[in-house]
Amino acid sequence: MSTKRTEQSRYPTFARTALAPGLLGAVVLLAAVAVIDSGWFTLLRYAIAILALIICVFAYQAKQWWWIIGLVPIAIVWNPVLPLDFAPPVWYALHLAAAIVFVAAGLLIKIPVSKDQ
Repeated sequence: MSTKRTEQSRYPTFARTALAPGLLGAVVLLAAVAVIDSGWFTLLRYAIAILALIICVFAYQAKQWWWIIGLVPIAIVWNPVLPLDFAPPVWYALHLAAAIVFVAAGLLIKIPVSKDQ
């Protein structure tokens, strides 16, 4: 009776580089709901737009370009340079939807790790 052992590396085969900015972006989005009508909202718009673009870079590196379809509109809607104004109920819905996109992208974008490292 032969026992066949499969060689399994103790090192991961992929990295979730978008996880930290995805979770941070979701937290910022949910916190921004409380300050929609104040000056703090502009500051948080910078953070949200920048984090969306950072995750776009990770999606591109992982060759998962379909995430860019959801992340670029987030960067455009929350950009503070050319701000878009919506009624607060619309902002609430957009913030929730964007937070879901951030968390999903953070969890599902995986960049393969080469065996040479």
